[in-house]
Parts: sequence; structure tokens; C-alpha cells
Amino acid sequence: MATKYKSSSGGDLAFSILWSPLPVITWIIPIIGHLGIADSNGVASDFQGPYYVGDRGRMAFGAPTRAFRVNICDVPGGAAVWDQMIQEANEVYRGRMHNICCDNCHSHVACALNKMDLWNVKWDMVKLCFLVFFRARFLSFRGFLLQFGPFTMLLCLILIPMKLL
Repeated sequence: MATKYKSSSGGDLAFSILWSPLPVITWIIPIIGHLGIADSNGVASDFQGPYYVGDRGRMAFGAPTRAFRVNICDVPGGAAVWDQMIQEANEVYRGRMHNICCDNCHSHVACALNKMDLWNVKWDMVKLCFLVFFRARFLSFRGFLLQFGPFTMLLCLILIPMKLL
């Protein structure tokens, strides 16, 4: 059975780009995280590892903490095309080796968005990273803490002994 993600306020996350923190990596560099994309039913798909795409709603690193909702009117063909292009990207990435730096979860989401020709943009890892970092909303205060709490503590541990704070 597929898992549907909802925001802490109970809102549906359909037509959203989803983000969750990557333990240790996000603690050091808060802009880096794991991406997935939710279909018209709010069920997430994400490239989880070599030749494996999770498409039953459970993201590899837990529930999303941020979401960028796309206005479905911006997608030529609407919801049917959105869902179809996610499925096509899933099939493409079921045949790909996962590479943390070059062909990863961000590439999978970019593939889906490029197939649906969203906003006539050629999506890539970097554009998606900045889109989500600057425009996605936090789904809860806990999500904010998961992204920035460990980094803030590490920064304090470094700067306090140096008397820079």
C-alpha cells in the first residue's frame, strides 16, 4: 500500500517536490538533502540507490521536512502528464547506477520535471537544490530544526572556543 505524505497542518503534498535531510551531510552543509517528487495523489517517488526507485511513498531518509508545491496549471497537460512523467523518470532511473555526486535523487526529480517541460527550464541538480533551499516551505518546526539545528550546534562548537561569538 502506498504512503501519502501530508504536512503537519494536514495539507496534501500532491504535485510537490519533497526534501528530507541526509544525516551527517545535512548537519555539515544544510543546503544538501534528499529529493523526491509526489504524484497527483501525494505519493512520493525517489531514487534511493543503484537501480532502485521507491514509488510507494516511503522516501529513503524518512518523511519529507520541506516541500515545494508546483501549480499544476503550469504543467502542459496537467495532472495526467505530471503522473506519467514521474512514472517515466522512475523507469529511466530503475536502469541507472546511483552516484552521490552526479546521478542521484536530484537528477531523478530533474528528469521528471524536464520530461514535463516545467516552466521551460532545463532542470539539473544545482537548480533544484537552490529552488528547494530558497522556495520550499518547511512542513513543521521540527523540520527546520532537523535541517539547521545540528549545523548551528557544530558552528557554536567551533566558534565558541575560538571566541568568535
